[in-house]
Amino acid sequence: MIGVAFVVLIVLMLLSIPIAATLMGLGLFLGETYSRFPLHRALGEVLWSASDSFLLIAIPLFILLGELLVRSGIARMTYQALEAWLSWLPGGLLHANIGTATFFSATSGSSVATAATVGTVAMPQARALGYDERLFAGSIAAGGTLGIMIPPSINLIVYGFMTETSIPRLFIAGIMPGTLLALMFIAGTAALCTLRPEWGGPRRTHSWAARARGLAALAPMFGLFALIIGSIYTGWATPTEAAAVGVLAALGIAQATRTLSISMLRGAILGTMRTTAMIMLIITSAYFLNFVLSAVGATQALSRLVTQSGFSPLATMLLIVGIYVILGFFIETLSLMVITVPVIEPVVVSLGYDPIWFGVMLILLIEMALITPPVGLNLYVVQGVRGRGAFSDVIMGSIPYVLIMLLMAGLLLVFPGIALFLPNAMN
Repeated sequence: MIGVAFVVLIVLMLLSIPIAATLMGLGLFLGETYSRFPLHRALGEVLWSASDSFLLIAIPLFILLGELLVRSGIARMTYQALEAWLSWLPGGLLHANIGTATFFSATSGSSVATAATVGTVAMPQARALGYDERLFAGSIAAGGTLGIMIPPSINLIVYGFMTETSIPRLFIAGIMPGTLLALMFIAGTAALCTLRPEWGGPRRTHSWAARARGLAALAPMFGLFALIIGSIYTGWATPTEAAAVGVLAALGIAQATRTLSISMLRGAILGTMRTTAMIMLIITSAYFLNFVLSAVGATQALSRLVTQSGFSPLATMLLIVGIYVILGFFIETLSLMVITVPVIEPVVVSLGYDPIWFGVMLILLIEMALITPPVGLNLYVVQGVRGRGAFSDVIMGSIPYVLIMLLMAGLLLVFPGIALFLPNAMN
């Protein structure tokens, strides 16, 4: 039945039916076909239980926080500050792209918003200074993926909600892998631009006075990250309450930078409403589909099949990684997560893997889906900001970063402590 469900899912998506309608329709179809009981009668109760959670309030709050930061000019200040510190490296401003994405990820929680913001600020520099636009665009698209790894992450909140896993532990588990991945992006970029200097554009040095001013410009981002994460881990606030505190702080920053206005607030609130509605519709539809799969025994059957297959846990995990890489070519990231997590996570846990570790590995794999065609959203966002040239340029520029992500996945498999060290230390 899992095979039938997957085939129907792919067919409906190829017909360009919205993913929420696809998930709901598939749940109704499987319930009527494979169950003796009228599962559709539980639709109202299931949807209510899926959305009746205080934790989910954090999603619109973190989205609003990102919207406010986009409109307050903080991203441009961060980019200029990191340019002063990083542009002496081989690759020049490519490192500022990755660094700005890393800092912005630590407050926005959204990869697409990160890529769009950094692209808007950085892309004119590529044209003015003669950078290779393929690698320049690829660095922005790849840097943007960090938005769902480095806390606060909307996708980690959704994963924690669906698997009943601690959100604070997931947040802190994402810090080391997200930071290491950003450093690997920077190291890989420097290596490429050392081998091919013409890809990296001019290397520029700045005075220590300019760098000191840059540190002052980074203070709002440092302060927001410390406020949000610190309030969670000191026990002063839950993730939802920390998101609300972050929104208040972002409003204060916007007021300080004199960008706060009625029109700015209106745009931020409308953007938040649109994104939240999309996410919640997908979550509730997937919740009903997962309820049906569990009710008809599909989840339990898959778990038994895997545990009795005779494969080692590592071989099974490698197979799961390969499946996610392939599915990431065709399915949007949030949809991919909510479709697969309720089925795959119990299997992974039954193999002896930590659900916190799997959450980080899952986020890394769906990060990769953001920069692999044909559905990679960050590729389209960066090309839209770029506004010229072939879409294939952005794809080609992202390939080195996809390879770095695969290397990172291998490191997580071999050294799970990369994700688990900080959560265990917090205990």
